[in-house]
Amino acid sequence: MEHWQADWIWRSRRVRVNDFAFFRKEWLVKAPAASAKLFMSANHSAKVYLNGHRIGGYGSPAPTTPWKRKYYLSYEVSDFLAVGMNCLTADAHYLGGGGQNYVDGLPGFRLQLHIEYADGSEKIVKSDTTWDVLKEMPLRSGTPYQQNRRISAIEDYDAGKWDERWRCAGWTEMPSIKAKLAKIGKRQWPMALQPIPEGAVEEVVVPLRIGSNAGMMGSSVDAQVFDAGKIVSGWPQISLEGIPGAVLRLRYSEDVEERDGQVRVKHNVANEFSDRYYDQYTMRGDGLEEWQPDFSYKAFRYVEITGYPRRIEPGSGIVICSAHTDLPYKGSFRSSDGLLNALYDVSIQTQKNNALGQFVDCPHREQAQYISDTDLQAETLLYNFESLSMIEKTLSDFADSQLEDGTFPFNAPSNYDNPEFKIQIPEWDLHYSTLLWKLYWHSGDAGLLQRYYRPLRRMTDYYLSLIDPNKGLVSLDKGWHISDWPYPTVEHKGEFLTVQQVKMVQTLRIVSEAAAIIGEVDDSRAYCGFAERLTAAALRHLYDPVNKRFRDSSDSAETHQGVNGIALYAGLVPEEDRADAIANAAVKKWESKTVLSLPLLRMLFENGREAEAYALLSKEDYPGWGHMIGQGARTMWEGWDDIESHCHAWNGYPARLLQEYVVGIRATAPGFSETLVRPYMPDGLAFAEAAVPTIHGEIYAGWERSGPSGIVIRARIPATVKATFAVRLPGGEVVKKLEAGENEFKLNI
Repeated sequence: MEHWQADWIWRSRRVRVNDFAFFRKEWLVKAPAASAKLFMSANHSAKVYLNGHRIGGYGSPAPTTPWKRKYYLSYEVSDFLAVGMNCLTADAHYLGGGGQNYVDGLPGFRLQLHIEYADGSEKIVKSDTTWDVLKEMPLRSGTPYQQNRRISAIEDYDAGKWDERWRCAGWTEMPSIKAKLAKIGKRQWPMALQPIPEGAVEEVVVPLRIGSNAGMMGSSVDAQVFDAGKIVSGWPQISLEGIPGAVLRLRYSEDVEERDGQVRVKHNVANEFSDRYYDQYTMRGDGLEEWQPDFSYKAFRYVEITGYPRRIEPGSGIVICSAHTDLPYKGSFRSSDGLLNALYDVSIQTQKNNALGQFVDCPHREQAQYISDTDLQAETLLYNFESLSMIEKTLSDFADSQLEDGTFPFNAPSNYDNPEFKIQIPEWDLHYSTLLWKLYWHSGDAGLLQRYYRPLRRMTDYYLSLIDPNKGLVSLDKGWHISDWPYPTVEHKGEFLTVQQVKMVQTLRIVSEAAAIIGEVDDSRAYCGFAERLTAAALRHLYDPVNKRFRDSSDSAETHQGVNGIALYAGLVPEEDRADAIANAAVKKWESKTVLSLPLLRMLFENGREAEAYALLSKEDYPGWGHMIGQGARTMWEGWDDIESHCHAWNGYPARLLQEYVVGIRATAPGFSETLVRPYMPDGLAFAEAAVPTIHGEIYAGWERSGPSGIVIRARIPATVKATFAVRLPGGEVVKKLEAGENEFKLNI
């Protein structure tokens, strides 16, 4: 909407951390409406009701840096209007508190409703100081934050202070005051229509009752513990017979263990513990009472309820709502191997749990958006979800948060001035280039390169300024340097890290290619030259030509598998040494962690070492994803070890690798306008199939063994895609053009 007339309002001019406000406005509708558009925004979130009907989804609006852009939502609401008096209500929440996954800003709510009648006349209802504000709210303000990083606060709800008739026209019996102008000026925050979907409940899980009455938190004997069967993002929903004054506390945990027949906490907020990770509901005591704490996302597998003296039945008394940003899920993978199928499913569930208005690293401890994490998440997201707009949000959020020197904060949006979060990771900054390039390559949208070229170049120029004039390498800088993660084994000695040089070369090449595409010819030539000179310097000072390995860093003699994997993937190893270097990385004991295992696996799959790459993907013992699944994991752990987050999205890229290399669907031109289907068909796997959503439509491919010496190939190709099938067989490579529509043929091996 171009012209906002509405004021930002709040319940007072005082700024309180973790504050709520309940707003209400009545007005007259003179005739049936031809159309009615409602526009809403809040800092930080709000739920809007029109004549008692809930409008919109959850977690709205999505977080941004508000003085750069503030999202608003738009809804068509004519079906909810009635001729006569109508009533708008809104429940709004301001977090404050300096948390990690949002910007404090100021408390405020804003709404504008445009009603058009058949005769052409118009009525505008807008937030201003004529709105009523509930004097005594059911939600208590100022409750503690649930996690150490203050990303969500306890919802402490007293149902005795609420009457649902507040949402209906004509009801005036609940004491109220008039709204106050918020401290946000009408033109202070640039308003932007939210480009991503709202949160939605995807699945309602009926949990299992577990454990004894002792309770998983060592709490009172009336504890009842329920297991959702997997970690979900969302909230519990209770539906129980009311008991006057009963106080129900709903505690959450990612993991538990049983000791002495009692359920105890093992992981609570990932690897951290918080005795505040709960919500609370005080019953009014009149009939059936329903409630869900849905102002924020909790992430948990287990929920413990105390304070209710009667048995709670799963299904009728409690369910678990699995909720996340409503990204359409369009991809698929299935095979004859149960472990591969589980690997795919676990990857997908983890991505869903970490789409919460922004792509986050973990949904319980941080809920924060990092460039590197989104870059790794984008692998599976792009192949399985309509996720382009939400991945672009990461690029825009970091562009909005870019620091004066061109570097980026630890995560964005965030309260970067909080000393706890005033952290930087130089290698993470360089993921901005690869994330942008992935988004361009998947979409074919050169406009992305145009929009984000300036922040990309500003970041790149900063690191160019760190190049040592004698060595020609990028020096160590402020912040926390990470070559691999988590639990890194790459040796950092000296002033120059090999992984940082490799990622910088990749960044310089991307800047050069992006510049060429958008017409910045001089820039393209210059950054290409920078990449060539940095490559030469890395070979001169960090490469061992005798052993044909890159050393971990300038003062290290170690030659880490992951360091050489990414150097090979980026093409820094001299051509005459590549075969030996690839063979060494392929046979070396797996020492890469999450960050460097992706380029390692890609390098192996794309350089004739598919068997070794597949062996890592499908291995069942430690280290690896199969080990996690063997331990009962239904979502991805942060790393191989059972010591931190059990739901970490950056570790979910195996789903993409299965679709791209085992089934073989990969783009050979931006936007999948040209596509190659090159499957890897290992012994012991009877079939594999996958579907990938693209801007041209779904691309499907699959293969199946037929008898002792045959393979049936199937593919479904959109009309606007040029597709080729290729596979290496003992008798030579088979290459075949795929037709638009259905394809099926048989190969003899």
